[in-house]
Amino acid sequence: MLVENPEDGVQTPTYGQHPEMNNDASMAGVSVKPINESLVAFYRCPANFPNFSLAGELASERGYFSFGKGTTCFGRSSVGSLAMAAGNGLRDFSRLVKSNCSTVYLPFNPTEIIDNLRLERYATNGYAGHRSILSSQAIRRAYYYVRPILPISIRKHLQKLALGNWHELAFPAWPVDTTVEHILERLLILSLEAQGVEKVPFIWFWPEGASSCVLVTHDVETKAGLRFAPRLMDVDEEFEIRASFQVIPQNNYDLDPEFINRVRARGFELAIQDLNHDGNLFSSYEEFQLHARSINRYLQKYEAKGFRSGRMYRNADWLGALNIAYDMSVPNAAHLEPQRGGCCTVFPYFIGKVLELPLTTTQDYSLFHILGDYSIDLWKKQTALIMEKHGLVSFIAHPDYVMGAEPLEAYRALLDHISRLRKERDVWVALPREVNQWWRQRNQMRLVPEGAGWRIEGAGHERARLAYAGVKDGRVVYSVLSSVTGER
Repeated sequence: MLVENPEDGVQTPTYGQHPEMNNDASMAGVSVKPINESLVAFYRCPANFPNFSLAGELASERGYFSFGKGTTCFGRSSVGSLAMAAGNGLRDFSRLVKSNCSTVYLPFNPTEIIDNLRLERYATNGYAGHRSILSSQAIRRAYYYVRPILPISIRKHLQKLALGNWHELAFPAWPVDTTVEHILERLLILSLEAQGVEKVPFIWFWPEGASSCVLVTHDVETKAGLRFAPRLMDVDEEFEIRASFQVIPQNNYDLDPEFINRVRARGFELAIQDLNHDGNLFSSYEEFQLHARSINRYLQKYEAKGFRSGRMYRNADWLGALNIAYDMSVPNAAHLEPQRGGCCTVFPYFIGKVLELPLTTTQDYSLFHILGDYSIDLWKKQTALIMEKHGLVSFIAHPDYVMGAEPLEAYRALLDHISRLRKERDVWVALPREVNQWWRQRNQMRLVPEGAGWRIEGAGHERARLAYAGVKDGRVVYSVLSSVTGER
């Protein structure tokens, strides 16, 4: 089919038909997802735009390779030669991509590769020499048993020792890893070239055309932190920013119903943090299932829809046991967390029914006490890198760790920076529940042809904006329209 390019009047071929799933890669015991799924789900572009097919049967072995410079991938391939550890010198599979009659032939399934990154399914491969000391369950249990009586001055030295090799980690990239976005952008470029079109319409990432999104969250760990929380709300309100408070429902402190009512009355949000914050929630599947039932009761009691695990311990495959709408337990690059890894993306993504809102910046505790930095230079650098991809910039500021003069000054500087970005760069500063609602609505929206343009359909479409993705100097560039419709 031909369409008229509204810019130059030149007729160019439009998108081919959505191909059938290439089942050559199917194997017993392995679930093969549609090869086009990741690109369509991320961009919310017309389903018949990408036309990928596997170049051959995928082997059963999994390993590392690259897909363009600086893009580390993990999974199966049809060509072999996979590395067992991440690092330099990985084989570049982008050179093996072929195209013919609008179809792009890939030596891997990108949906599978992206799932491996988002769900950290690479973490047990290539990390043997770079595990945190706290990866040992016995040491972790002993540490968290005595942790409540240890002052920060002692804890930070122990944690520095445990995390001492963090700067040696080759993957994920530090301070922000955008591997998933690089893969998707490369796939989009290949699709545009194969289809012979200059640009593709899609539904912009954020409502009202916002350039990026910022989340501010507060994990309350101790009684002192709980007492300081109202003061922290005062500070947030000075900058017209509302945040989410994650509270520990059991053992650490008593939750006063008046505090909960005050949080919500002031426009803030309440979510559940772990069960008792002892670091053992994910130590075994049986223990998690037992604790999940208690967590679900607290979620219902406090009418909370969000969850974050203590110390950012996590297992994405178990989250379905929790009655939550969204989770906030997965770091982008977990170099300074006791559980190494990272989801390698700066956007929300679904884990079954649960929406993951990844932590994309360094925690305040790590910044202040592990790195010994009370400036916001690292936070600003991470924010800039995330905004280059128009992603989600998410922060954790603990009431427990910002109540001193120096850390509170740093936190106020962060809020001032966020306020400037909101005003000067049109950044959407939102609560987790608002991002959850938007991302779920966007996930159900679709583009419908209308005359010479497109129309966005679905709940919440009035907040959506039509955008176009094209290529300039070998890079993906975006243009966002001021309304929900535009020319094809």
